[in-house]
Amino acid sequence: MHKLRIVSLLSASLALAGCPSVPIPGVHKIDIQQGNIITQEMVSKLKPGMTKNQVKFVLGTPPITDAFHQDRWDYVYSLQQGGGERQQRRLTLFFDGDKLTRIEGDIKPASTPPNQPDSATQSESPDPAEN
Repeated sequence: MHKLRIVSLLSASLALAGCPSVPIPGVHKIDIQQGNIITQEMVSKLKPGMTKNQVKFVLGTPPITDAFHQDRWDYVYSLQQGGGERQQRRLTLFFDGDKLTRIEGDIKPASTPPNQPDSATQSESPDPAEN
């Protein structure tokens, strides 16, 4: 009788251990964030010709750098909120020497409408009142 009870308890514990995929109500699942946060606003600040230091100031240090391709920086960001669907963004920047030449990835820089110059162009234009 004692052996039957031990075998029953072992069988029950093994059966219950195999059921972690059953959702348990009320269990809190944490948000899992990996990599640098990449927003549209940050990517829109990137312009061809920026130096590597300027890009680092805007996006932060790239989490992935390739020793064989030092003119390519990869930024990968993923977020899974509370056990839900994982969202991932990827951004790859290409440099020629120290200057940014090309941007690829899930987020593209917002283009400035043709009738509105960007703030950098406005600040560099001469003031007609000074003439």
